[in-house]
Amino acid sequence: MTAGRLGFGADGVVSVATGKVEYGQGIWTALAQIAAEELGVRPARVVIAEVSTATSPDEGTTSGSRSVEDSGAALRRACAQARRAFVAAAAAVLGTSAAALAVDDGEITTAAGRTGLTYWSLDWTAGRPPGSVGVHGTAGEPPDTTDAPGADQAAGAPAVSAQGRGRRAAAGDGLPRLDIPDKVTGRPRFIHDLVLPGMLFGRVVRPPAAAAELQSAGHPDLPAGVVAVVADGSFLGVVAETDAIARAAARRLGRAARWKVRESLPDENDLKGFLLGEPAETSAIVRRRDAAAAARVTRTLAAEYSRPFIAHASLAPSCAVARADGAAVTVWTHSQGIFGLRGALAAGLGLEPGDVTVRYAEGAGMYGHNGADDAALDAVLLARAPACRGRPVRVQWSREDEMAWAPFGPAMLARLSAGLGPDGRIQTWRQDVWSNGFLGRPGTGGEPRLLTLAHLASGASTHAGQPLPPAQDGPPVPVIGSARNSAPGYDIPELDVTRHRLLTMPVRTSSLRSLGAFLNVFAIESFMDELAAAAGADPVAFRLAHLSDPRARRVLSQAAGLAGWPDRPRGDGTGFGVGYARYKGTSGYCAAVAEVHAGTEVRVRRLWLAVDVGRVVSPDGVINQAEGGAVQSASWTLRERVRFDRTRITSVNWDSYPILRFSEVPDVTVRVVEAPGEPESGAGEVAQGPVAGAIGNAVADAVGARVRDLPLTREQVVAAIERD
Repeated sequence: MTAGRLGFGADGVVSVATGKVEYGQGIWTALAQIAAEELGVRPARVVIAEVSTATSPDEGTTSGSRSVEDSGAALRRACAQARRAFVAAAAAVLGTSAAALAVDDGEITTAAGRTGLTYWSLDWTAGRPPGSVGVHGTAGEPPDTTDAPGADQAAGAPAVSAQGRGRRAAAGDGLPRLDIPDKVTGRPRFIHDLVLPGMLFGRVVRPPAAAAELQSAGHPDLPAGVVAVVADGSFLGVVAETDAIARAAARRLGRAARWKVRESLPDENDLKGFLLGEPAETSAIVRRRDAAAAARVTRTLAAEYSRPFIAHASLAPSCAVARADGAAVTVWTHSQGIFGLRGALAAGLGLEPGDVTVRYAEGAGMYGHNGADDAALDAVLLARAPACRGRPVRVQWSREDEMAWAPFGPAMLARLSAGLGPDGRIQTWRQDVWSNGFLGRPGTGGEPRLLTLAHLASGASTHAGQPLPPAQDGPPVPVIGSARNSAPGYDIPELDVTRHRLLTMPVRTSSLRSLGAFLNVFAIESFMDELAAAAGADPVAFRLAHLSDPRARRVLSQAAGLAGWPDRPRGDGTGFGVGYARYKGTSGYCAAVAEVHAGTEVRVRRLWLAVDVGRVVSPDGVINQAEGGAVQSASWTLRERVRFDRTRITSVNWDSYPILRFSEVPDVTVRVVEAPGEPESGAGEVAQGPVAGAIGNAVADAVGARVRDLPLTREQVVAAIERD
């Protein structure tokens, strides 16, 4: 996959074509900073081009906290190549060596001063006019190390420095986010704000249950302004001149429709039984044997930890716009994977991929695979109705659609056991994880995996009418899917980690922020506190005793220092807890300390985080991501649970699916720990697990009882106190 393509227009602007999308994580700002740094221009000159399958490099899905690592590295390489090429062209014009030249805000300079030559006036290579630069890097490649200060000379290449407000004043500075002004002032920016000429409005009538077949659409009296009704198998939708008319028509269609409903969902009150009772694919994640360590074990502890299904609960329900022009289809979407969606739409509808163009528009609230891709298919199906062809059709999901039909983060169970030696150190560790898969995005495993395809009549395409296949979980390694962070990042001689991926999927699951790391780290960090108590050790000291990685020790020590750990107050229903993890075991480090008060309910008062993500491109972006992840993790840990009966999802609004309210948001302090010599890594998901572990440990500290099953509701805490 190529990436990092650049354009230099005659207006003094640098255009960056990226395949990574912006959904509030600030990645476009970070990429603009990287481009400005490497090119030696002011960040204000850099613009991010529209992300589209027609014009952007295919950089896969914007997920996994890898945008800075992968796209940023590719972009850095491309910009370094472009800068050297321009300086070489300038050297030829001036009759001097490239080593004698520098770049200041895109202008070529010498020791004597300015030359008047700029990126926008130079013809950087023979046969190409100015402004046609198309250099690119390759995603996954490391930055070109010959571009480091002093390395050009060592490699025999011309030295080129970037001076002034470019290279030294871009990455690492607190550049204001590019996307924030529109959002805080209410200017149209989201896909929900998109208005296209001649636009129509569509709504879909969802089945009343997860397993339901449309028997009859009936013959309701529909309001004036309805353009088309589309009925195909169990898919039922309407298109109208306005959204209000479409909503009214959909309500009438829903009342008239007749469905055959059957039970298909598990017992929500026995999720452990469901997870342990379904057929599963078992894979070894880590197998590390140490007979001497096993022989030193004098005491063994065991515990189970679980979480329920969790919803994305996006603040704005999913939305998409589609237009059908002959065989061609154009889609506007807030999907995190526009190229995967293009392939899924083509495969699912029997189209050629070249006939499908997917254009990205921001949505409000993503954090994984929500309903954006499914809404795109809905829009395409309605736009292809004969009466709608040539006109864009906008489909807006309802709140109930979003909460009931978007994919969920799977329920999980982690069963742990560990052996302590006579000195209180951990000698052996075993962890088994049961879960549905997390990898259900469009195109995974060669399957379209779009909701409405399962509702279409069989024969509409090879995938129509077929049940959605169970989500996959990737190879058996501790960085993917439900196994993410299942291997504890501590120094433990004998380690045995096993994944059990369920082969049935009655409740649709897919990617949700941090994937399996949230539950795995919660379980590991809760168990570490239980082991520390058994060893008679302080929780922070116990962790430090099992950590040799200096970066890990640094974030843990700094988080504890921020919170005043040695002098923390005790009693009166107040508790403190700590959590730590290196995300995926290969990426950013995060340690968290939580202060909670357990009165009539559990309340998180304060969170302190120390985060190390290597070389920092955007300090403000790192802090924002850590803060946002911490607050979302607190909501998952304290409140969130998908509810359902044996036929349908019942938690379809904010009353039945409560999230943390603004009045309940804790005070969050984030310290970014500098590691300038380390490669950049993402910050978007580092906080999820450590914060959950810290809160769980703080609750146990406050009430003297351990709650091992999320969420930590009042009822769960009372049950734990009565049990213990």
